[in-house]
Amino acid sequence: MLTPSLMHHLSIVPDFRQAWKVQHQLSDILFLTVCAVICGAEGWDEIEDFGHAKLDFLRQYGDFEAGVPSHDTLARVMALVNAEQLQSAFAEWMKACHDVTEGAVVAIDGKTLRGSYCRGKGKGAIHMVSAFSAANGVVLGQVKTAEKSNEITAIPELLKLLNLQGCLVTIDAMGCQKKIATQILQKGADYLLVEGCGRCRRRQLHRAHRHPAGRAEQLREGARAQDRRAPAPAHLRHLQDQGCG
Repeated sequence: MLTPSLMHHLSIVPDFRQAWKVQHQLSDILFLTVCAVICGAEGWDEIEDFGHAKLDFLRQYGDFEAGVPSHDTLARVMALVNAEQLQSAFAEWMKACHDVTEGAVVAIDGKTLRGSYCRGKGKGAIHMVSAFSAANGVVLGQVKTAEKSNEITAIPELLKLLNLQGCLVTIDAMGCQKKIATQILQKGADYLLVEGCGRCRRRQLHRAHRHPAGRAEQLREGARAQDRRAPAPAHLRHLQDQGCG
C-alpha cells in the first residue's frame, strides 16, 4: 500500500485567508516550510533561499505557480496557521511513514529548546515533549508545553497522536502517573516507567556494569516491584544474563 504523501496530509490544514487575495497556496507554503526545516533551515530567510534552490523539486509535489513566497509572506501566513492542526497533520504523516514493529521502543521525554528564552521580550523558554522511535531514529510526534512542570499534562495529549500497538513506551520520573500508564495500556502498548534521580540511576548502572554480580541485588532492592512486565528487546537481553533484568 502506498503511503500518503506529506502534501496530502498538509492539504487538510484549513486556509482562513480571503480566497481572492491568495497568491500562494497554503499547502505549498506548508510543504516548503516543513521540507526546509527538515533540511536544516533556520529562519524565514533560509526557508526562502531553500525554496529558490529546490524549486524544481518542490514543483514535483506542489503548484508553486507564483514561484517561491517571500520570507515576509512565509512568516505572515505561518502565523495564521492553527498550530494544533498543523501538528496533527504532521503527526499523521509520520504515523503513516513509521512501520510499527512488535517490541519497538518509543522514548517519551521533555526537552527545553536552546535559545528560545528571550528576557527582553518577556518570553520564557520553550519546552517540548517528544516521542522518539529508537528503531527509525525519528521523532514521531511532539507537544509544546508552557513550562517544564506541564509535561504531566502534555504526555497524554502526545499519546493520543501516536500509534503504539505492540510498542514499549519508556518515560522518565515525570511520567510516572497511573493515568499515563493506563492510557499506554489502552493504546495496546507496554510501559517502562523510571522513578528516582537520574544521576543516581546512572551511577548504579555504571557500577552494575563494572561489578554485575555484586550490584545486581542492590539494584533489585532499590527498584520498585512492578506487576506488569515486558520482554526485553534483543539488544538489552545481555543485561538479563548479568542479573540486571
